[in-house]
Amino acid sequence: MSIYKKVLGKQFYNLHPMLQKRYEMMGEQTFKARGVMKTIKGGPRILLPIMKLGIRRKLLFPEQGEEIPFTIVNTPREQGHQIHWERAFLFSNQTRYFNALMSLDSRRQVIEDYLGEPPLLYSDLVFEVVDGALTIKSSKQHLVLGKIEVPLPKWFQGQATVTEQFNDRTKQFEISVRVRNSIIGQLFAYEGAFTSDELT
Repeated sequence: MSIYKKVLGKQFYNLHPMLQKRYEMMGEQTFKARGVMKTIKGGPRILLPIMKLGIRRKLLFPEQGEEIPFTIVNTPREQGHQIHWERAFLFSNQTRYFNALMSLDSRRQVIEDYLGEPPLLYSDLVFEVVDGALTIKSSKQHLVLGKIEVPLPKWFQGQATVTEQFNDRTKQFEISVRVRNSIIGQLFAYEGAFTSDELT
């Protein structure tokens, strides 16, 4: 059973059937998909040095644009107890990444999300099903400094909201990601659609 099915419990069966297939198979085999990001947006220019630093960790990047091709590869590790996320954005002159490693804390019923390679940020993720779509929101966050994790005050956090759904008309998965800070406002956002040959 995948970590996502475990964390959602009975809610899992309220997901659109295609989302059920996608999030159940991730505990057993690699999921690959490709699509196009309708938009990729950043935040204020003051964040540019942080975004450039994020390139080294496959976490953040300064590029923005429209109609950007991208790929997703979800790979199970540790017998499915961990899921590696590789999200690659294929800009015209370079490829940028937004990678993470997720696992389940069954005691607290949250997904633990280590962002970047090697990880730079940690976040608890809370999963919920709304009208057949999967909604993911970040909660407690830490700065990761090697083996040390430093809790971040709320005013310093980037609060993420992710919505993934399946469009029956276009036969595509649709994804929307928004990361905001309570003081600065939007830090990072993208939305687009993708398909997978493994799910028909």
